[in-house]
Amino acid sequence: MRLLIKGGRVIDPVHNVDDILDILIEGGKIIWISKVGDSSQFTVNSKGKKSVNSQPSTVDRVLDAKGLVVCPGFIDLHAHLREPGREDEETIATGTQAAARGGFTAVCAMPNTDPINDNQSVTEFILDKAKREGLVHVFPVGALSKGQKGEELAEIGDLYKAGCLAISDDGRPVMNAELMRHAMEYASMFNMQVISHCEDLNLSRDGVMHEGLVSTELGLRGVPAAAEEVMVARDLILAEMTGARLHLAHVSAAGSVRLIREAKARGVRITAEVTPHHLVLTEETVRGFNTNAKMNPPLRSAADREALWEGLHDGTIDAIATDHAPHALAEKDVEFDYAPFGIIGLETAVGIVLTVLVGKGALSLSEAIARFSTNPARILGLNNKGHLGVGADADLTILDLKREWRVDVSGFSSKSRNSPFDGWHLRGMPVLTLVEGKVVWEAQ
Repeated sequence: MRLLIKGGRVIDPVHNVDDILDILIEGGKIIWISKVGDSSQFTVNSKGKKSVNSQPSTVDRVLDAKGLVVCPGFIDLHAHLREPGREDEETIATGTQAAARGGFTAVCAMPNTDPINDNQSVTEFILDKAKREGLVHVFPVGALSKGQKGEELAEIGDLYKAGCLAISDDGRPVMNAELMRHAMEYASMFNMQVISHCEDLNLSRDGVMHEGLVSTELGLRGVPAAAEEVMVARDLILAEMTGARLHLAHVSAAGSVRLIREAKARGVRITAEVTPHHLVLTEETVRGFNTNAKMNPPLRSAADREALWEGLHDGTIDAIATDHAPHALAEKDVEFDYAPFGIIGLETAVGIVLTVLVGKGALSLSEAIARFSTNPARILGLNNKGHLGVGADADLTILDLKREWRVDVSGFSSKSRNSPFDGWHLRGMPVLTLVEGKVVWEAQ
């Protein structure tokens, strides 16, 4: 099938493109790009060079993208799809439906399933289910340690062969520095990313929100920013020692941003992500004891949030990831102390970033697109994704920057409803998602 996307504002950070163009897709690949109305038609290959080409005479479908933004498909580096084991909260089918609706063409599935993805059979199960039932690409992340217990390394080589692009004990920080060192060394043999959930359990133990004035006033046990920062420092030192590719998940603290910036200046192979909820909410959101404001790491101070904005803008933080963490209503509908950590985010992430960060000038549109697509593709080593060069995979996200909408969790594709953004009014949303040239989501 030949699909022509006509007259959209094409933004491709890799090739420094921001222009009104036509894009032709065939066989799951971008095969042709043309400047609209330009008699000297041209293509742009993966190296950014132009070559003369004539417009194809026939297409099977034309998508009118006039007034819309066409960009590389968004890749979520951090999502919990819950299958196998907690299909009451989410499945690969519903999770990828939510991803497609949110403008994501690929998601990284974290390993804390039941059973945990610490072996080849679980990885193969996830990939098989994704192939049969998923709407978007699913990239499994294997567990760093067996059972995510932090005691013994998982079979990293087997996980790599099965299809894992990275390893992580996300949600269960690796307290043993020697184990983390060995994980980095083994992962380096396969050029795999090590994704670290940075938390010192001795400092955060039993904490349910950020430690500060608000936690004191509410009488809730706090988690100091230092609980994250000391583990960031440790893992940066180990990454520098081993030369491993280290990726820091859901950075939340100003001190972490400073440490990452300094490490990058020294040439450490470090990348980092931040979530939309840490970018737009603070500890003040917890004042209503809404359990949908309970997450790990916790929502922090306004000063921490400002540091995250600065780090995202100057490139210290490379990517925006959702940390999509679905929970059943009954689990969250309890006292704050007893509720599980985490919120859903696949269907709100792009709208929040467009409304708040791009809308307020904290990020340019091109910078936001790079942090949702180009940089995650680079982090994962996906050379045919994250850009719109001829020959690239036809994974695209189309945005309507003017479309206003109200977040209504009751209509979400996700099985769960645990979002603090229910009722928010946003401006800008994904209106069409293509995976390998196939439309997997189209707004009405």
